[in-house]
Amino acid sequence: MARTIFAMGGGGFTMEPDNPALDEFILSLSPAPVPRICLLPTASGDADEQVRRFHATYGDRPCTPTELSLFRLGSDPVDVEEHLLSQDIVYVGGGSLRNLLAIWREHGVDEILRRAWEQGTVLAGISAGAMCWFAGGVTTSSGTPAPARGLGFLPYSLSVHMDGEPARKPVYLDAVRAGALPSGWAADDGVGLLFRDDQFVKAVSSRPRTGAIAVRPDGCTPVMVEQLTSREHPTRQRTAPFEVLELRSLRYGAARR
Repeated sequence: MARTIFAMGGGGFTMEPDNPALDEFILSLSPAPVPRICLLPTASGDADEQVRRFHATYGDRPCTPTELSLFRLGSDPVDVEEHLLSQDIVYVGGGSLRNLLAIWREHGVDEILRRAWEQGTVLAGISAGAMCWFAGGVTTSSGTPAPARGLGFLPYSLSVHMDGEPARKPVYLDAVRAGALPSGWAADDGVGLLFRDDQFVKAVSSRPRTGAIAVRPDGCTPVMVEQLTSREHPTRQRTAPFEVLELRSLRYGAARR
């Protein structure tokens, strides 16, 4: 089974609540007809607003959405390993890359996620939740853009928010040129990069006139980006099929409240 990672420079439910194109694409990456998708909002300190937007986006789609709060394990205990290894998709939210990785390592989540990825769980994420899968990226965790190490599931680097936070790009180009980061990609908000095993497959976007670049020590080149179109009409109210709602009602409490 192919190992899948989908890394977004920005966009998705936290940045584009009225444009579900990337969120629909993430669900399509799992072969499960009703995939189990878990949000890890660790990078934001398990912010309630991020969790609320996640459920607002995925709650009436053909999936079983849950969230896993590492900050609340004391009051809401969960078997972290069992829960994550039972998912079809793990979606990591944005925030602080350095804080995210420190907390994951303290709880052993980094190794659990590697096992999940190797057994076929789709790993997705935005911003810090995208860069974490790579050997490194450019973070603003300390206030100004700076190179930082990731988990190294993919042996490349990634810089996010290329158009929304342009101060990251020159830092990234300099880091790759100097060898502080390996070759990789920089992506605009709304652009996602799909990887199967260790290979880049394609770039997709929820927005027109957005892009990505491949970056090497000797320069950078544009990446072809496929424009996504949401299947959802903007004026149509979303409702999940009855059998999906029934299944979710049975599983939700047992899987994660």
